[in-house]
Amino acid sequence: MRALAVLIATGVYVGYVPFAPGTAGSLLGLILVAVARSVGLGTLEVVCLVAAVFIGVWSAGVAERHFQRKDPGPIVIDEVVGMGITLLGIPVSWSGMVVGFVAFRFFDVVKPFPARAAERLPGGWGVVIDDVVAALYGNIVVRVAGWALPTLILSSVRS
Repeated sequence: MRALAVLIATGVYVGYVPFAPGTAGSLLGLILVAVARSVGLGTLEVVCLVAAVFIGVWSAGVAERHFQRKDPGPIVIDEVVGMGITLLGIPVSWSGMVVGFVAFRFFDVVKPFPARAAERLPGGWGVVIDDVVAALYGNIVVRVAGWALPTLILSSVRS
């Protein structure tokens, strides 16, 4: 089970990229959102994301013990989940996805309240929940951008 947890927590080993693994994990999340929407899984987004949060918490907790340190760089399941939440319920175009990606990365790095406090939660909860908070801020930014620039940010095809 440990090998499966590390596989999941590292985003199928994407977290091992030598430069900016969190950004690579966010890119993986963006790709997964795009694929899910292109095959019509948009209606299952909430169910998939809730499951991903709990699977992410479990796998991140196991992976922390494997790596023997708190929130090590190779764990990127939190970024994968974060990208999904950032774009949740928003029919974005490709440019909207880019806005979401940049907004999520910004909030993930800056960690505005209560994200930094969430890092102190035990085990996998601390790994994942701070990114959930960052993603909620990112979701708000994408929604505001979509309101301000709908033809640039929003997709013409509603899912």
